[in-house]
Amino acid sequence: MASSIFVDFSLLKHNAGFRAVFVARMVSMIALGILAVAVPVQIHQLTGSALHVGVVIALDGIGMFLGLLAGGVLADHYDRRRLILLARGSCGVGFLFLALNGFLSTPSLTALYIVSLWDGFFGAIGVTALMAAIPTLVGRENLPSAGALSMLTVRFGAILAPLIGGLIIASADVSWNYLIAGIGTLGTLIPLFRLPILLPGERGNDHPLRSMVDGFAFLFQNKIVGAVIAVGTLQSALSGIRIMFPTIADSFSAGPIGIGLMYSAVPLGAMIGAFTSGWVGRFSLPGQLLLGCVCGASALLAAIGLVSHLIPIFVILVFFGYLGSIASLMQYTLVQTNTPDHMLGRVNSLWAAQDVVGDPGGSIAMGSLSRILAPMASVFWFGSSIFLIGLAMSLGFASLRNLSKSVISPEEASSGDVLATDSAAQ
Repeated sequence: MASSIFVDFSLLKHNAGFRAVFVARMVSMIALGILAVAVPVQIHQLTGSALHVGVVIALDGIGMFLGLLAGGVLADHYDRRRLILLARGSCGVGFLFLALNGFLSTPSLTALYIVSLWDGFFGAIGVTALMAAIPTLVGRENLPSAGALSMLTVRFGAILAPLIGGLIIASADVSWNYLIAGIGTLGTLIPLFRLPILLPGERGNDHPLRSMVDGFAFLFQNKIVGAVIAVGTLQSALSGIRIMFPTIADSFSAGPIGIGLMYSAVPLGAMIGAFTSGWVGRFSLPGQLLLGCVCGASALLAAIGLVSHLIPIFVILVFFGYLGSIASLMQYTLVQTNTPDHMLGRVNSLWAAQDVVGDPGGSIAMGSLSRILAPMASVFWFGSSIFLIGLAMSLGFASLRNLSKSVISPEEASSGDVLATDSAAQ
């Protein structure tokens, strides 16, 4: 499989712990994908405003930010398995509360805001603990394969779930989406209970605030990890396009099924990217690959604003998802490989924070543009602006741009003194 373009599945066969995570992620992503369609549709029904969708996403981001700050420190001090179980259970309860709210004759928009904060907080703790645990479960030499398999699982579920979610909304209402999401999320606890105790390699005794400061310091010391997180933040902003899917579907009279198809197009492309990612680990300049994918994805979004038919939009979103998948895999591999075990919780929390900053920021920017420009014009200028910022980062982050295939060890990474660059960059 070393020379194949396809991802290697042998890790699932030989690693029971990773297999449990794989199954849990599959179930979780189906549940979350169904939920992801329901939230913007319900808010669109209640308010008719894309900006309100962006506000809810921003509130979720605030909860995630707080959860990441707490989760990063907790994951470097306590059993990561317990944190994962606690977080998943709490999120499932939040989704069931959304179902109860949806079944009311007059659903509360405030309830959506509150639960967004709740689920953002506990979801962030779970994500941070899980990412910190993966290197222990699979070994650092298997991180590219683990990242691709995890991404494949996530994307496969995300393709099916929005379609199912759209059909549920068309035949019933969003309340059933929330109920299914809650039951599915709680169901992921079953395989996750099989995980072993996952204590950090070196449990710190310093103050939580000092621990977080050390995590930030690491990003400034290590130019590769710091640049990767900055580029990842820009990539996360591109996901703001999803708040326009209901509006775009309305303009083409596509209905809930059309919305579901658009939500499925991106993970379809991402799944193709993950499934055919066997070549990524052999790419000689991973930094240039990451930067090129982010710039290319933003250019594709700008192109959506220039087309006048729904089918080309589906096709563009598939290619957009493909580039995003490759970029995410490069981020995952570079961050996990170049971070020592005792800092994985904090660094992963800061890496995940790129979504907290980029995703809500992109959603707010996209929603604000949609209030002053026509829908397709706002999409064009949104993608074009991010493309220009991506070009500026490509020029500014020379260490990442010139990074060679050979990456440095976590011990070297912690010192921040060694950079893996090709001979031409020396």
